[in-house]
Formats: sequence, structure tokens, C-alpha cells
Amino acid sequence: MERLFIEKKTEVNVEREELLKEFKGYLGVKELKDVRVVDVYDLIGANEEEKNTILENIILEPFTDIYTKTLELSDDEKAFRIKDLKGQFNKREYFTNEFINLLFSEGDIEVKHSKIIVVKGIDEKALKTIKEYYINPIEFKEVSLDDMTVEKIDESVEPVEWVKGFIGFDREAMKAFKENKGIGMDVEDLLFIKEYFNKEERDPSLTEIKLIDTYWSDHCRHTTFMTRIGEIEIEDGDYKELFERELKNYLESREFTYEKREKAISLMDLATINMKELKKKGLLEDKEESDEVNAASIEIDVDVNGKTEKWLLMFKNETHNHPTEMEPFGGAATCLGGAIRDPLSGRAYVYQAMRITGAADPRTIYEDTLKGKLPQRKITRTAMKGYSSYGNEIGASTGFLREIYDDGFVAKRMECGALVAATPKENVYRGKPQAGDVIILLGGRTGRDGLGGAVGSSKEHSEDSLDKGGAEVQKGNPALERKIIRLFRKKDISKMIKVCNDFGAGGVGVAIGELADGLVVELDKVPLKYPGLSATDIALSESQERMACLLDKKDAEKFLEAAKAEDLEATIVAKVTEEKLLKFTYKGETVVAIKREFLDTNGLEKDIDIKLLSPREKGEETSKKDVENRITDLLEDINIGSQKGLVENFDSTVSGEAVVMPYGGKYMLSPSEGMVSKIPVLDGETTTTSIMTFGYDPSISKWSPFHGGYYAVIESLAKIVALGGTYKGVRLTFQEYFERLGEDKSKWGKPFLALLGAFSIQKDLDIAAIGGKDSMSGTFEDIDVPPTLISFAVTVENIGNIVTSEFKKANNRVVLIDLKEDKDGLIDTKDMMKKYDLVYELNKKGLILSATSVKRGGVMRSILEMSFGNKIGFKCKDLDMDELFKAKYGSIVLELKDDASIDELGEFTLLGKTISDQKIVIDEKSLEIDSLIEKWTSPLAEVFPSIEGELEKEKDYPKNSDIRIRKGLKVTKPKVLIPILTGTHGEYTLGRSFKNAGGDVEEFVFKFLNPKDFKESLLKFKEKIRTSQILALPHGVVFGGEPGGSGKLLKYILGTPEIKEEMDRFLQNTDGLILGIGEGFQTLLRSGLIVKGDAVLAQNKEGGFVSTFQDIEVKNSTSPWFNAMKKGDIYTAPIGTYEGRLLIGEDTNLDESQIATKLIAKNPTGSISNIESLTSFDGRVLGTISSIDRIDTGLYKNIDIKGEAKIFESGIKYFD
Repeated sequence: MERLFIEKKTEVNVEREELLKEFKGYLGVKELKDVRVVDVYDLIGANEEEKNTILENIILEPFTDIYTKTLELSDDEKAFRIKDLKGQFNKREYFTNEFINLLFSEGDIEVKHSKIIVVKGIDEKALKTIKEYYINPIEFKEVSLDDMTVEKIDESVEPVEWVKGFIGFDREAMKAFKENKGIGMDVEDLLFIKEYFNKEERDPSLTEIKLIDTYWSDHCRHTTFMTRIGEIEIEDGDYKELFERELKNYLESREFTYEKREKAISLMDLATINMKELKKKGLLEDKEESDEVNAASIEIDVDVNGKTEKWLLMFKNETHNHPTEMEPFGGAATCLGGAIRDPLSGRAYVYQAMRITGAADPRTIYEDTLKGKLPQRKITRTAMKGYSSYGNEIGASTGFLREIYDDGFVAKRMECGALVAATPKENVYRGKPQAGDVIILLGGRTGRDGLGGAVGSSKEHSEDSLDKGGAEVQKGNPALERKIIRLFRKKDISKMIKVCNDFGAGGVGVAIGELADGLVVELDKVPLKYPGLSATDIALSESQERMACLLDKKDAEKFLEAAKAEDLEATIVAKVTEEKLLKFTYKGETVVAIKREFLDTNGLEKDIDIKLLSPREKGEETSKKDVENRITDLLEDINIGSQKGLVENFDSTVSGEAVVMPYGGKYMLSPSEGMVSKIPVLDGETTTTSIMTFGYDPSISKWSPFHGGYYAVIESLAKIVALGGTYKGVRLTFQEYFERLGEDKSKWGKPFLALLGAFSIQKDLDIAAIGGKDSMSGTFEDIDVPPTLISFAVTVENIGNIVTSEFKKANNRVVLIDLKEDKDGLIDTKDMMKKYDLVYELNKKGLILSATSVKRGGVMRSILEMSFGNKIGFKCKDLDMDELFKAKYGSIVLELKDDASIDELGEFTLLGKTISDQKIVIDEKSLEIDSLIEKWTSPLAEVFPSIEGELEKEKDYPKNSDIRIRKGLKVTKPKVLIPILTGTHGEYTLGRSFKNAGGDVEEFVFKFLNPKDFKESLLKFKEKIRTSQILALPHGVVFGGEPGGSGKLLKYILGTPEIKEEMDRFLQNTDGLILGIGEGFQTLLRSGLIVKGDAVLAQNKEGGFVSTFQDIEVKNSTSPWFNAMKKGDIYTAPIGTYEGRLLIGEDTNLDESQIATKLIAKNPTGSISNIESLTSFDGRVLGTISSIDRIDTGLYKNIDIKGEAKIFESGIKYFD
């Protein structure tokens, strides 16, 4: 074994900079002089030649990396080394080994990766503080610096354990068994299971007990929500009458819906009664009816090239609170990855994600961290990286984010994701399982990661959770899940699937076990990550990126072939049987045999009486401060201040479908009301968009859970209307998150009241929640999360009707559409419907220029945020100051077109008008917008710093005469070849751009499952290049950007003898063109196809991901790629990348004429000399940092787009 030490050079070591700032600033280790981050690669089984090949092609980038054979430490340096816990997914190690296996198919070479942190100038006490902060025991363990031990996985398999004597256990024995084996269900359920096995006349296997434990967990079966509610006591108080009235309405809805059928009252019933009632009334005909319950699904009409098509629009929300609290990166990443798999299993394409999170104040000093907890700052920053990395790598746009701060979330973080997905209805077949059907396990292999997650996430958090929960938290592989997304988008494959389930909580046991009543699952056939897994491990592992697909046996071979074509592993592991029995076999032994009838009981039915507490009188919000100080307090409120620094870490344009960006206006500072996206039509144009919004305010819910649920729905609907939609036909999905309820009647009353409030407004408006998810474990010791019911609202709307929030121009009237409120604090819904209908009609006439709903912070907050985006001022009329600061949920502020008739508005309040001065003029005060923005961006500036992006100093490059070829060989429809590798995600937008320009696009998927497939791919790729005119390299995060930088794999491919020879011919003899975007540009630089010498896209200068829009100027238009543009042209394009900082070596021969475009005004990535794109000297090869392919008709309505790049058009016209 040989140990290799790789360290980034100081000028590009952004991780070093981040840790230095964190350790000195947040931890207060002021004496710290420096930090070093060293990657350790233990290379096993390689000779010297192989080692050098691996260094050169995979591990080392000499321009930015330092390689040493030993770790040198100075006298005042200390170091510690960490490695991932056994079985955890180490992305760097995994993809390094995948790469090595492609290079050395015959060898037995392996890499083990760990990391060393070197700190300078500190004592042992400070070192201990740093270690305690940096090393999360759920993820990592510390190992000695010189430890050369290679941990071998124990390949011995534990035999199936049978619980001898189980059917004779008394209560005390059962209690002891529960504690000893870590069983989550209560003793009563275990005694119920004992009865079943007594009838079966046998003892169960431990696998069976753990499978049932998972099946019946609160996470999988909503045990709390299904508990039967008996007596409902209502406390005397100001709101007793209200609660009695709404309870009576609920009981009447039940009577109408169920007629004479017996149906227990439960939280689940209350959550779903509106849906059932509307369905019975015939008002829910758009809801897709199916036995599959992967996600909420409605039928919609989609305009495709002027014709109407039937599509399914799916949406889903879920939380991943417990795992994210313990291991924030993996927990948050899996929140998104797991949520994506739900609509994906419904065969729909996920194209936008919304992230709503809850945390305690992340500015809390490190010393005040509760024992047994990670610091709030670390949780929220690491969770941000986890969720964003998964979304950014899989290619799912995060269209809206909001983090909500409340002291109660110190009990347990809220990590909530909501998704929108769509697919043509004709692409989906909902079949019935038949005996003889087969189940194919598709995607990832199975390991021990995630064992116990379903049961764990149903537990409350305690001091020792961090020490005991390691195996319950897993990390995912988004590049693998992307391949499943691609496969399911193929109509002929999608239609083969009768039923599909994703692998979430409970693994094989639940994912496959739910597909049909009778099943035989052969655990031996499940592909494993490594040997040594027991039957229980295989049955219950929650390894990510797996799907269970049930199909007719005759379709199996074609499905397996299609999976292989997408570089996916697929294996038949089970079959459907006539007998209604869930049976697992392992090495010829039956280890599970449970009758479906028993499994479906979900355990003993639980009963509870509840008590509804009446909220105390809420005082009026008044202040004696002057308006300037009130505005300052408002803007510096952590729940109102800007979260742009957080949002910039999430790729909001990657799908190429976003209509509204999270922050709008010329300065991108006006927060949007929700997320809006075009329906993801693969071939063609559409004007149909989907809208998703959310509503939730813990300050209301803590005062009154009833009003919290009620106004969550109101808020989500108001945002729909503010975005240009109508509340009519909106479909909802709820996320409930409450404390551990136990047997406390008053605690049970909280979720009941929240759902009763939501029921009330839904009933009044004839709308319904058709989806939802609950989490009932928000307790840490004696601290509880705030009562939480989030309402997500979903609808569709024509793109022409979408309105955004930023003021558009000066001298326009601004009005408030105010909703009436009754004595109980509820909205007059007739008044609301009338006013919302009016707003919708006025908008369709084009009379509304901007709109925003009123939230916490009141009308004043709305006006300020509307002004920030374009820095358009506002002059306020003489109005009641207290009313301006009041949270009027449901009310809407409108900017009217100058010729709009104010009489059409009905009841309204004229607030004032927009002005050209960049000031807010109110109550004889004139406040500068820039000063207000500074206050608004201050609360979270240190936790989530926004990108400054100052321009870099310009550098002079020599200029030689231009040598360019303006015309290529004439081709009627140029062939554009797009290679797709593991981690590519930009192929759809890149292909669309070339198709729109007139190109004939062909995708080519590389196979990496084994070296033989890879070699065949190389030969086929060579043939494809030979018949193409343009080679287009898309953006992505290939092989997870590992090891230590992207672009290495495709560079290796292009450098293989077979491909290099063909590339030379392609460029020199056939007039071929090459375009690389993002990672594609990185590949071109590494391959020497643009410049000879040192040149690379390093990590962004300010660290982290950059998601923004950038104005770009054409500096040289002599390349064929700029035939349709001229020098000085300016266009706007999105940038979404980890690596966008172009660096060029001092000795690299770059000609000024190769600099095609430059960034202007800002340089968010820190690219040298503000360069945005480069061409080869002959102009045939172009690489761009910006994602020019994400621009399309009607997108980014709230962004100042100065022009569009005509690069694709130029490339195609080159062959005219």
C-alpha cells in the first residue's frame, strides 16, 4: 500500500478559507494562524506505473494541487485525521475506485480515502474544541495520522436468528425483548404479534419482527394519525364557540361523506375529509384515481405546440427531520433524493423543488449549544450543503426556499421538501398485479446504510441520539438516481410498469412488500454493495437510489435491456403469487412468511381522548417607536430579513423551465411568492405553467394551532393569486410536524386543532388537500417544536398571466386588497372569493404589474420588498402606521398599470404610488433604499453570506492576427452529438437549444457498469463522432465532480487512443465544431482543446455553489460560434456551478482573440480577468462558464434579461 497526500494550493483552497473563518470566528479560536486540508489516498495493489497513471489521470491536477508522499508538519502545527464510518457512502472514494476500475480492468487496485486537518498556532484545548465541532460521530471517526490499517468488511454472514420461545413470552419478557433488540413498537403490539404466531404455531424470525416493526412504524403507517379519537373535550374560553361550530361542521361532513358507514374519528380522517366530501360532490374530477399512492396526482390540460394534451401533474412533500438533526448533510440530501423518488415511482419527471426548513437561531454562540446537540449554525449550514448538493447534482431546480426561525426548532430541525413533477398521461400505465408477474430491482446496490431509519425517525430525540444513530442515516448518490429519471422518461419503458415503489423506509421489505398481496422475494438475488449482509440487513436496508418495478413477465427482458442502455443495474428479485402471503427466502430458507391480512392490520388500533385548549386573547400589536425605527426593527427581524445568501447555493435554473426566479428585479432582491415553471415538455413548446406556494407561520400556530392551520391555507392561496393564478381548482398537500404526543390529551389537541382550522377554510372554499405527510416526533427532552401545519398549494396557469413581485416603474398606484376579518379572527370567505376573482380578472386584462401577499411584517414589508428588486421608490399616503405593520394574511398589495381604472377594484385601500427616487417616503421621513437593503440583508449575512462578485483586475494577453474559418461543409441538418456520463444533467436543455436552432440531436450514453461495457462504449462513441458535425458537452457533475475536481473522466475518454485519433480527424478534416458548457468547458480545458498549458475551472472564489444571472459581453466574434453576433453585444445568462473560476497559468499561451466573452458588472465565480468563455485559436472549439442552454421562451420573467446569446444558432448556421 502507498499513501498519497493531496492538498489544494493556498490560492484555490476554498475549504481552507471556510474552516479558518469558522474556527476563528464562530468557535472563537483567535490564536489560530492557519488551516490546511489534506486528502489522503491509500492506494492498494498498484505498482509504480499504475500509481503514476492514477495520479496523472485521476487524482492529481498539478496546476492546483500539491502532491507529497509524506505529511510535513511544522513545530506549531497539530493535525487530526478522520474517515467515514464503516458502510457510509464516501463519494470521493467511491468514484475514485469506479474510475480506477475503468483504467485497470484486470487488476485488483483499490483506494481508501480519509482526510487530515492541520491547524497552526493553537494549544491542545483549542484543538479539542475544533475536533468536537468538526467531527460529527454519526458521520466520521478519528483515526491516528499514521494508521495504515485497511478495514476489511466482514464477509461472514450472520445466520437467521429465530426468536425462540417468543410465543410463550409474558409481558415482562416481551418488554425485555423489546429493549434488547431495539424494537420501536410498544409492548401491546408485540403481544398482538405473539397472538398471530401462536395461531401459526411457530416462533418468528427476528427478520419478521423487525419487518413488522418497520411496517407498523409511525413513519410508514401514520400510526399517530390513524389512532381512533374518542371523547373530544373543549376548554372554556374565548374560542370555545368557534371550535364547537367547526367540530359540528366536521361531523356533518363525515355524515354526508360516509352516510351510515362506521368510520372512526382520527387525525387522518380530519386531514382527508374535505377531499372525500368534494369527491362525493363531483368537485374533484381532476384527481387521478389509482391504487398507487406515490404522490398526489391530478390530470391537467397542457398546451403543446398549440394543441391540448392530457398530462398528470404530481406533487409530494415530506420531511427528513430526525436524520438531518443528527447528520445534516446526508439527512438533508436524502430529504430531496427520497422525495424525488416518490413522484418518480409514479413515472413522472421532477422539475422543481421547494425547500421549507425550521431552525433555532443559527447566530447562537457555540458555547450555548445544548448538550447532545450539534450547533444550530452547523446543522443549518451543513443541511444547506446536503440538500443543494443533491439537487444541483441530480439536475432538479430548487425554485423556492425559506428557512423559518423559532426557538422550538432547537428540539429538532425541520427539513421539509416539496416537489412538482409531470408526465404525459399516455405514458403511465396503472396495472393490477397478477400471479406470475415479476419485480425488478432497479438502480443502486444494497448495503447496511439506513438500517432502522423508519423506526428511528419515529422516535423523539434525546441526548444520546448522536451516539447511537449512525447506521440510521444514509447518504445518497444523485448521479445514479438521475439515470432512473432518464429511463422513466422513455414512454415505451414507462408503459411497461404496472406498479412501482421507491425504496425508502423499510427497504426491500416495504418497497417490494407493498407491490402485491402475494409475493416471494429471493433475498439472495438482491445485488449487494459488499458481502457479509444478513437476511435482515438485505430485507430492511434503506440504501438509496433503488426502485421496485412490477411488470408482466413477457416485458422483463426488454426492460432489463433498456436499463442497461441507461447504464443501470436491474435484477429480477421477486414474483407475484396467488397466495396472499409475504414470503422472503434466503439461501433456500424461508425467513419471512407473514399473511397479508395480518400485516395490513397495522397493529392494534390505538384509542385516545383529546382536549382542545382555547387560545388566550391576543393583544393588538402597537408600537411607540417612530416609523424609521419600526422599519429598522422589521428589516432586521431574522424571519423577515433577506435569505438570498442561502438561496444562491441552490441551482434554480438547472431544469431550464423556471418562469420565476427566487429573487427578482434588476438587482435580484425582490423575493418571489412561490415557484412557477413551464411544464417540462420534451419536444415542443408550451404556455402551461405549474405554480406551487406554501403557507405557515409558527407565531400564529403557537398562539392558536387552529388559526395556524387556517391561515397556512389562506397564505398559500393568497400567494397563488399574487402570482397570477386563481384559487379555484387549487389542490393542497399538507406537512404536519408536532411534538411527541404520548398520552397527553391537550398535546393531541394541537394537531387536531390545526387540521380543524385547515378543514374550515377548505370547506368554505370547496378546495381540498389531496396529499400530505406527518411527522410526530419533534421533542428533545422537555423542548418541543412549534405546532406545524404547512400548506402547499398547487395549480396550473397560462404563462401570460404570471405576475411577479417587484415594482415595475415609477408613477404607478399601489393598492391594498384587504380581506375582512370577523370576531374570531377568521376571514370573510365570501368577501375573499369576490376579491380574489376580481384580482384574477384584472390581471388577465393586463392591469396588474406586480403583486405580493401580505405576511408577517404587514403591508410595510410587502412595499419594501417590492421596491428592492428594481430600487423603485415609494411614496406612502397618510395611513395608520399600526395597520401598515399588521400581518394581514390573505390580503394582497398590487401595483397597477397607469391606465387601470381604479373603480374596477371595488373595496381597496390606496397605499400610495411608486416614484423614480430610490427612497421610501413615509410619515414625513425619506429613507434611502440602499440603506434599507443593507439592514434587510444583515440578519443572516454572516451565516449565509451573499456573493459579492467584484470584478477581477483585467490582464493583458498578446494578440496575433485572427485565423478563422467562417463557413463549414454544407449540411442540411447538422448532427449534434451529446455524450452522457454518470452525473451529466444538462443534456435536456442543451439538446433543446440545438433542436430549436435547427440541429439534429443525438444522445450517447456511456456505460460504466463494467470495463467491457466501457470499452464497447468507446468504440461506439468513435463511430458517433465520425457521423456528427457538432460535439456538444453538457453541464453536470460527472462522477460527483470527483476526485477533487470535475472534467477528469471525459478528459480521459477524449484522450484514449481510439477517441483522440477520431477527434483530430473531426476537427482538422471535417470542419467539426465543439461546444462545452460548465463541466463541458472544464473537460475542454483539461484536454488541451482550447489552450495548451495550465488552464482549469477551479472552485468558485468565494466558495460554495453559485446560482445567479450574469450580464455577458461579446469581446471577439470571429469564431464560427459567434457568426450571428458582433463584438460589443450583451446578453444575459444563468450561472449554476461549483467550479466557475477560470484560472490560466502564467506560461499558458492564450491569445487575446481567444477570449470570446467577458463578465460585466459582476464576477460571481472569480474568473481570471473576468473571462466567461474561450475559444480555440481556430475558433472551432468554444467553452462557456454560463449555462446559455437554459434560456428559452417565457422564462425568468422577474429577471432583467438584456439579450440572448445566439451561439447555438451560429453553430448550426456555420453548416448552411
